[in-house]
Amino acid sequence: MVIGDTSSSPDRKGTSTEASSLPDSSTSSVPSFVPDLHIKLSKIAFQEQIVLENLSLTLEAGKITCLLGPSGVGKTSVLKSIAGFIPLAQNSEISATDLLPLTGRIAYMDQNDLLLPWATVLENVVIAARLNGSTPDLARARYLIEQVGLSPKMNDRPDTLSGGMRQRVALARTLMNDSPIILVDEPFSALDAITRHRLQALMAELLKDRTVLMITHDPLEALRVAHQIYVLAGDPVLLSPPLHMEGEIPRIPTDPGLQPRLQLILSMLGMTREDAI
Repeated sequence: MVIGDTSSSPDRKGTSTEASSLPDSSTSSVPSFVPDLHIKLSKIAFQEQIVLENLSLTLEAGKITCLLGPSGVGKTSVLKSIAGFIPLAQNSEISATDLLPLTGRIAYMDQNDLLLPWATVLENVVIAARLNGSTPDLARARYLIEQVGLSPKMNDRPDTLSGGMRQRVALARTLMNDSPIILVDEPFSALDAITRHRLQALMAELLKDRTVLMITHDPLEALRVAHQIYVLAGDPVLLSPPLHMEGEIPRIPTDPGLQPRLQLILSMLGMTREDAI
């Protein structure tokens, strides 16, 4: 599910920030305060079976962090724990740098766009306000739809859109509440390579200066958009130290200067270069 915010989730320590007013069309809308986010999960378990234990990571303020790993290691469970969809185990803590509640400041974008089939692009983007019983900011919604390049499709329904267009609508909906912390769960994994490449660049631009955690199983995607990368892999599953990346995003992942990092990541995943291409 793509969620405008996670205001119904339990309190975490963090900051409460109201959505900003409509930005000038020449500037991007950025929350007034963007924190670091410190995550400590003592364990994640389902039906008494432990999935992960003793996981600690920090999301740097205003940066994109990628959590990279193969399917089935618990990446999405980490994301949903941060969002408040999975209750935190004892001795777990999620806190931001000002130590105030995080409720209402986290936006979550799922693997699937889950657009309402009977609603237009504009109606889908403002759905969170409708569900909350508040008056939607239509000017802001139109601005965001313009930013993702879909103004001509504003009154169209999802069944007329390509997969890439649907994901752009989902991205606009995620940004609608102007949350400073964004959680993104493999949003481009089902798209063709060209569309995925374009949307990675769009995401890097629109999520600039926000604290972002992006889940991916693709090493090249992590190299392209991340400021730092954690690798979650192995048996038992372990979390790597953060790999800090240099240079502006989006990068060209085949750049010769990135090959040592690619080789390191592949070795952590038990992969070869041919597996990643």
